[in-house]
Amino acid sequence: MSLEVLVKAIGSGFSQFRIADAIDIIIIAVLLYHLINFTKGTRAIQLVKGLAILLGVAILSDIFQLSTLSWLLNSLLVSGIIVVVVLFQPEIRRVLERIGRGKLFELSLLGFDSPENAQIVSEMHLAITNLARRRVGALIVIEQKTGLGEIISTGTRIEGLISAPLIENIFEPNTPLHDGAVIVRGGMIVSAACFLPLVDDNRSVARELGTRHRAALGVSTVSDSITIVVSEETGVISFARDGRLIRYVDDKALKNLLESIYIKEVKDKKQNNIKQHFKLRSKHEKQ
Repeated sequence: MSLEVLVKAIGSGFSQFRIADAIDIIIIAVLLYHLINFTKGTRAIQLVKGLAILLGVAILSDIFQLSTLSWLLNSLLVSGIIVVVVLFQPEIRRVLERIGRGKLFELSLLGFDSPENAQIVSEMHLAITNLARRRVGALIVIEQKTGLGEIISTGTRIEGLISAPLIENIFEPNTPLHDGAVIVRGGMIVSAACFLPLVDDNRSVARELGTRHRAALGVSTVSDSITIVVSEETGVISFARDGRLIRYVDDKALKNLLESIYIKEVKDKKQNNIKQHFKLRSKHEKQ
C-alpha cells in the first residue's frame, strides 16, 4: 500500500467520524479505566490480563485468516464469560452494588475528593487514638499503588467499610483476629490477621521495638504502602513508609498523615508536612 493510498484511507475514515462515535469511545475508555482500577491488586487483574492477551491473539488470527486458531480462541472467549461469572461472583456483585448506590463513577476520576474520604479520616483517626489511649496493639497497612494481594490472602477476608468500632473490635485482645495486620484498600478493610514480611536488617529497628514495628518496616520495603503501628506496651503511635519508621506520632501528625492519603485537596500541602516530619524525627532519633 502506497503512502498516498494510506493517507486517503485515513482521511476517508475521519470524514465518516461522527459525534456518536466519539461518545462511544469515551464511554468505553471510562469503563475500561474503572475495570482496571477496580481489579488492580486483586486476583481478578490476572484474569483481565489473560483475557486481553487472548483477545489480541484472536484479532491477529482474524487478520491473518488463521481459521482454526480463530475458531478456537473465539470459543474460549465466549465460554470464558461464563467462567468469569462463576469464579468472580463476589467481585461482580460488589461492582453491581456500587452501580446501585451510584458510586461507580465517583468524582475522583475528575480529580475531586469523594465526600466519604473525610469520614474515613475521622473514623481511622478516632480508632487509632482510642487504641493508643487504651494501649491496645494495632498494625494497619494502607495500600497505595502497589497491590498487596499476596499479603491479603494470608489473612481473613473482611470486606467491610472503615469504621472506628470495626477497627477497634478487630484489635481487641483475646479475639480471633487481633494478632496480625489489617489491610486497608481505599475505604474498605479488606482483610485482617494478615502476616507481613519482617525487615531483614535488625539494625534499622530499635531494640525495644517488637514484631509489629519490624513487620511495618518489612512491608514498607517491598511496597509503597503506609503502615500505622500502635505499641501495646507504651501506646505510642508510629508509622512506616519507604523503609523508614517514624515514632512518637502525635494527634495532629496522625491527622495530617491520614489526610495526605485520603484528602486530595490538601494532599500536596500535607505531603510536604509529612516529609518535613520525617526529616525532623530522623534528625532527633540520630541525636
